[in-house]
Amino acid sequence: MPTPGSMPGPVPGPYLRSPVGLGRAAVALLGLVIAADLFAVYADLVLYDVTGDLMDGASAGAAAGRLDDADSLNTVAGGVQAVSLIGCIIVYLCWFVRVRANAGVFAPDTQSMKPGWAIAGWFVPFVNLWYPRRITRDIWDASSPLGARRSYLLVNAWWTLWIVSLLADRVGTAQSGDADTVDGTHSGAYAMAISDALDIAAAALAIALVLRLTRMQHAKALAGPGIPAGI
Repeated sequence: MPTPGSMPGPVPGPYLRSPVGLGRAAVALLGLVIAADLFAVYADLVLYDVTGDLMDGASAGAAAGRLDDADSLNTVAGGVQAVSLIGCIIVYLCWFVRVRANAGVFAPDTQSMKPGWAIAGWFVPFVNLWYPRRITRDIWDASSPLGARRSYLLVNAWWTLWIVSLLADRVGTAQSGDADTVDGTHSGAYAMAISDALDIAAAALAIALVLRLTRMQHAKALAGPGIPAGI
């Protein structure tokens, strides 16, 4: 039996942590992804233009240098995209885990997925087609002001564009990889330009989503009584 003065203290539980810093970093890196995609669209269009000239009967000798330059430009653009995307993925997932943890403090009973799915859900085949959206909706519900009308328009638009951009990237990559002719390279460049443009739109909606959820959680943490907070 514990003696007076040796009573155990309260068991520490989950507490809120500010998503603001990670949210800002995620927005900045999503902006970097958009810049890289814009560069890639430019490179795609340069290649599309050069191969179009060749198809229209331009001299192969005159266009050879332009074609080499266009290929090199696309290689550089692909590298820039890869680097920016890797950095963005790391920071975005850190932010996503943070807002999921906060949602578990705000409304633990409304979280339909275990916290580990906040990362695993993006990488496990097949379930990654809907788990991140489902988790995001749960976070949105938990972060919304009490009594507020809930709309998932932003979540659904972001996720739809994300899936469409992934499919477009698969198609564009396949066409570019199989391009053994000028016609094939021309079609591949067009497909990749569309894919990169869709990725820009998806990243822009992701920025809107990060900003909205971060603000919602920050406001709720400041306004909600009885919630342990580190914000």
